[in-house]
Amino acid sequence: MIDWLSHVAHVLLPNVSNRPGDLWDATVETCYMTAVSALIAGVLGIILGTLLVVIDRRGILPHPVLYWVLDKLVNLFRSIPFVILIALVGPLTRILTGTTIGTTAALVPLVIGTVPFYARQVQNAVLEVDPGVIEAAQAMGSSPMEIIFRVYLREARPGIIRVSALTIISLIGLTTMAGIVGGGGLGDLAISRGYNRFQTDVTIVCTLVILVLVYVSQGIADFLVKRVTH
Repeated sequence: MIDWLSHVAHVLLPNVSNRPGDLWDATVETCYMTAVSALIAGVLGIILGTLLVVIDRRGILPHPVLYWVLDKLVNLFRSIPFVILIALVGPLTRILTGTTIGTTAALVPLVIGTVPFYARQVQNAVLEVDPGVIEAAQAMGSSPMEIIFRVYLREARPGIIRVSALTIISLIGLTTMAGIVGGGGLGDLAISRGYNRFQTDVTIVCTLVILVLVYVSQGIADFLVKRVTH
């Protein structure tokens, strides 16, 4: 049975089956870039997104000037195409990692490109919290930090999980673009071997693996939303 499956794989996917280790390494690199950048950008994005809500003119600690500055910075970095952003932050990437090539170097533009996007999504999710709940917490004498953690973030959990899934899926796509400029991963494999060497089966399999990663991410998010929804 195993020999038969191996023969079928060799016939249908000759270039993949000849060097299966390349596909595994590329998948691990993509998962590494996605997971690490999602973790860092997730923490920074939640902090920034929540801060934007708190210092808004309708927030619990309004600060119009700081809000204006942060809001414009978020809009600025969200508007820069990711491929151009990679080039722009190249000097910073070299300072932090010592190189501009490789999966670790790709983390710098991935994080910088993701934080503004995720922060805006978190901001929108937190803004959906019922104002009545916030007013009730204030009337009970809750401190700003208590309102942030016990009201804003707690009540916005389903929305934050949904936008987190959206961000991770977007990150998976960004890792493929990072691969084109030397970041490694499935994008690099699909282009360097699948496209440049006309190995169509490599491109197809890389695409299928990316689709699996996307569906798994969305499935986990849907499960978590059901668990935290009241």
